[in-house]
Amino acid sequence: MKQEPSLNVLGEPLAACSSEPMTGFFRDGCCNTSEEDAGSHTVCCELTAEFLAFSRSRGNDLSTPRPEFGFPGLKPGDRWCLCAPRWQEAWRANCAPRVFLLSTHQGALEHVSLSALKEHARDLS
Repeated sequence: MKQEPSLNVLGEPLAACSSEPMTGFFRDGCCNTSEEDAGSHTVCCELTAEFLAFSRSRGNDLSTPRPEFGFPGLKPGDRWCLCAPRWQEAWRANCAPRVFLLSTHQGALEHVSLSALKEHARDLS
């Protein structure tokens, strides 16, 4: 798989999102992406109970462990590389989780506006 350049939404080198739990399309701890990443797992966010319930209601249960896939299940406070279209959907429903811009891949901007991401940024001074 060929990865896209690893720059964040601010045009800087992409920072790691999480290794506990290990996240990312490539399970490398970063929100890297490629043409094979149809879901655009590019938004580094801090999960909330509200968002996890929203995701489950949309058919993507991120809370339940799936050991057969090496998936520990996620809980509020975990950082995760979320699919940009799902984050956009949650934003429209007023339950989008906070994001880390330095760890959010520039590819997210194909689905989400920078201004929306900045509204939810945890790492802006």
